[in-house]
Amino acid sequence: MFPHAVARRVRTFVHIEAAGGVVLLIATVAALIWANGPAAGSYDSFWQTDVTLFAFGDFELTDTLGHWVNDGLMAIFFFVVGLEIKSELVTGELRDRRRAAVPIFAAVGGMVVPALLFVAFNAGGDGVGGWGIPMATDIAFALGVLALLGPRIPSSLKVFLLTLAIIDDVGAILVIAIFYTAELSLLWLLVAAGLLAAIGGLRRVGVWYTPLYVLVGVGVWVATLESGVHATIAGVALGVMAPAVALRPDPNQNAIDRDSTIDDIRHVIFDARETVPVTDRLIHALHPISSFVILPVFALANAGIPITRDGLADAAGSAVSIGIMAGLVVGKVVGIWIAARIAVLLGIGTLPDDMSERDVVGIGALAGIGFTVAIFITGLAYDDPDLVEQAKLGVIAASVAAAVIGAMVLRRPAADG
Repeated sequence: MFPHAVARRVRTFVHIEAAGGVVLLIATVAALIWANGPAAGSYDSFWQTDVTLFAFGDFELTDTLGHWVNDGLMAIFFFVVGLEIKSELVTGELRDRRRAAVPIFAAVGGMVVPALLFVAFNAGGDGVGGWGIPMATDIAFALGVLALLGPRIPSSLKVFLLTLAIIDDVGAILVIAIFYTAELSLLWLLVAAGLLAAIGGLRRVGVWYTPLYVLVGVGVWVATLESGVHATIAGVALGVMAPAVALRPDPNQNAIDRDSTIDDIRHVIFDARETVPVTDRLIHALHPISSFVILPVFALANAGIPITRDGLADAAGSAVSIGIMAGLVVGKVVGIWIAARIAVLLGIGTLPDDMSERDVVGIGALAGIGFTVAIFITGLAYDDPDLVEQAKLGVIAASVAAAVIGAMVLRRPAADG
């Protein structure tokens, strides 16, 4: 893919994520108002409403509305993440391993150090299982803050943050799949694997009928859900399996002459559309839905924390809250800066010419905005409502602090522009 095409895709991605971050913030505030206002009692009762998605004989998919948001809608979000990972590996920034080396190293450091800090505060305690919470970065909020800083921020910083966040997503996916998985059902895992293999077979024989892929994809999601592996992993697997190449038609069929019929012209127009990589087409279609619908609904369903004086006091003295804040606010900065520095010193990669070490620190601070995925992992890590509340308060407080610190470090004076 040509550099200008990559730049255009990054700009589009950043604009959607930045705008989505604003909508996500509005949904978060709405959830907090709902959970602490006159209708507070209806918040839990609404999201705890039982919903049956499917029933056939003795088999049925029934759970709470909040559960279907986290296991259903978020599977689509992670499907888009899988598409972005595949696209970046094949045609994007991750294709050039040397250019991607520093943000990849930085992302790993930004996951390991926060987890270690959290464990240091919670070793031997009931909350130690939440070590994966401060590893996450919320790319929508982070890019939203970067966008608010204006056009003086070099595009290289946005690309660096985007690459870092994608690797961060890969890490979060692995953590969820390996460490936050319930008891496994081998039979359902085999069904999921068989359906994924069927998708690969359909691709190889050249079947591109979209409804068939949707049907098999839903089957993969159901089988993964029943297997005990978190259902969002199905979304990632399906996204990564999508072809990152264009389905190019026979060029001899692309001619229009005076004898061409309306159907011929339509065929040529359709074929022109098929020259766009499948992953890019799917991202273009689903990314706005993910940013403007799925993530705000997730925030509305999960960010409604009752805020009381006693609750705040408990969180302030909680090792869970302190560990999350230390991990996101301090651990992200330290881990990303040290890992990036090591990568540069070892000659593994280089920073862009217009990016300084101060910028690396600022990006590290913004990466401490862990909101969406951090809250998502909270729900997987804890069953105790008190620990869940303390963790969510810690995530929100840390994300606000990280956003402010990151903006202060990265802010450019007007004279620099």
